[in-house]
Formats: sequence, structure tokens, C-alpha cells
Amino acid sequence: MWFGLVAALLLAGCATRAPLPVQRTPEQVRADIVARMPAKTSNREGWAADIQVAFFAQDIAPTPENLCAVLAVTEQESTFTADPRVPGLGKIAREEIDRRAASMHVPKLLVSAALRLRSPNGRRYAERIEHVRTERELSALFEDFIDMVPLGQRLFGGLNPVHTGGPMQVAIDFAEAHAQDYPYPVDGSIRHEVFTRRGGMYFGIAHLLGYPASYDAPLYRFADFNAGWYASRNAAFQAAVARASGIELALDGDLLLPGAPLDDPGATERAVRALRSQLGMGDAAIRRALEKGDGQDFEATDLYARVFELAEAAARQPLPRAVLPGIDLHSPKITRKLTTAWFANRVDDRWKRCMARH
Repeated sequence: MWFGLVAALLLAGCATRAPLPVQRTPEQVRADIVARMPAKTSNREGWAADIQVAFFAQDIAPTPENLCAVLAVTEQESTFTADPRVPGLGKIAREEIDRRAASMHVPKLLVSAALRLRSPNGRRYAERIEHVRTERELSALFEDFIDMVPLGQRLFGGLNPVHTGGPMQVAIDFAEAHAQDYPYPVDGSIRHEVFTRRGGMYFGIAHLLGYPASYDAPLYRFADFNAGWYASRNAAFQAAVARASGIELALDGDLLLPGAPLDDPGATERAVRALRSQLGMGDAAIRRALEKGDGQDFEATDLYARVFELAEAAARQPLPRAVLPGIDLHSPKITRKLTTAWFANRVDDRWKRCMARH
């Protein structure tokens, strides 16, 4: 299978797969990866092997552009550390426990008593929290706490609150949903695999490159990695809706309010409906088109084409089909003001340096 690679997913160009002009062997791809990695990276050969396997297993073309996209994101997210340390993680974990307990009116004395219990590895939960350094360690701690302590089940409902991990900081629910062709034996669970180098790279590469996009620059795929598939395309559509309707919109890439009934739409859908007479579409037809916003076929809808026609007529010039989403990043791990645009530009700078290395 790996040696029969016949299709390419281009990073910044075609939305369709095209035959590779030259197919490289695994050894050639690994050598290229090693040459493009930052010189101070430890065990470059090991990283190269896991990246190459992920590309071949997912039938993604190992072009310089794609390889550098993966290397740039990994450098930004973890500086090539399979299970990166997170400053202040123990404090973050304890605050999350206390926050949930307070929301459920659980007394602090009860929480403290539960954390004084010994966990399966012999250490008290409070001690493990105090010394936790990585998301893998924290995820394992919460697994034990939820499985072994009744209060853990009450606070977290069986759901581990550690949502991302690994060298590319991929979402664990994304990995679980895209594990059908995972090429390695699973060590316990897909969650566990995310915290390994091989699993973290496999699922991170799937999230970064595993969908077709018509972008003319890798910058927008980097933004999508942070904000969600097609967020940059959808933000451009929102900008076009705002131009055509005169209604100001947040360019966040979210076209529909999750779970919104047809008679109570979100902001973007409401603004589109303001154009219904010019679009020649009813509310139900608009909703059906917007529901395609998480895939590439949204671009083939009449709604997409007509909105851009109206917006470009109002602007009297062509409008971009991709813009950086205007999203502020919020996380207990983030201690300063960061945005999706900041992330995308930082990764893009690393991508350009990678492209110049070979």
C-alpha cells in the first residue's frame, strides 16, 4: 500500500488529487525530512520515520510543501517534544477540579478528602497533581481519578477533561474519530496513542493535511489547524455576507450556531437571510447550504456563488476566498493575548525557513 502511492493532496493548490510526477522511496522521504528539520532537534531520524509512515499510510503526498507544513506546526506546538511540558499544569488541574466542584456545590472539604486518597500508582492524587508536568501525565491522573474515586465520576461524568495532546497538540476527539486506518497496534486506547510521537504525528498530520482545500497559500491551512477545517474559507464567506448585507459579522468561520432551530438562527445565518430576496432562496434552502460549511462542497452551492457575486458587485472588485479568522485564543495554558492569526503567521514563518533549508 505504502509503495503504491498514486495520489497527492497538495497543500496550497488543487482540491483534487493528482498523480505524483515522481514517487520517492521511504528512505528518500525520511532523508528529506531530516534535512529540513531544525539542526538542534534530537533524534531526527526517529521523527522522520514516524512522519514518513503517517504520510504513506494516509496517502498524502510527501512534497516539500507538505513536509514543511508538518514540521512547522510541530516546531510551533512542541519544538519536537513528543509529550511537551506545560508550565503550571498542576495549578491548572487543581483549579479545574475546584471549579467543577463549586459549580456542583461540592464542599471543599470533600474535594480535599478525595484528593488525599491513594491512586493506583501508590501516590496520593493531590501529590500527583502537584507534580504533574505534561498532558499525558495529567490525562492518566484524571483517568485514575474518574475510574477509582466516586467524586471523580461525579465531577467529570466519565469524560477526561484533557482534550489535546502530543507533539502537534491534536484534539483527542478528532483522533478517535479518524482512527479507522491507524497503522500501529493501539496501546490501550487512541487517547494513549495521541501522547506518543507516532500517534501524535499521525493524527496531527491528518488534521493538518487530511482534507482538500482550494487555498492559494499555506497560511490559511495553518489557520484552519488552529480554528477548524475550512475556517479561513468560511471567514471569507462571512466577510462577503457582511459586504453584501451591510451587517457587521465576526469572521470566526462558524456559519451556523450549533443546534439552533430554523426559527432562531445564529448571526451569520441571520445576515444571509437578510439577502434572501436577492439570493432567490428561502430560509430552508439557506440552512441546507450553510450545513455544507464543514466540507469543500460548500463552494459548489448556489448560495456561496451568489453571495460572492453580490459582495463583489458592491465592492466593485474581486474578493478573497480565504481570510484569517478573527479568533482570540482562550485556554488555561495561554497566559497572554493570542489569536488564530498570530498562530498562523508564526507557523508560516517557520514553514518558509523550512522550505529554504534543503
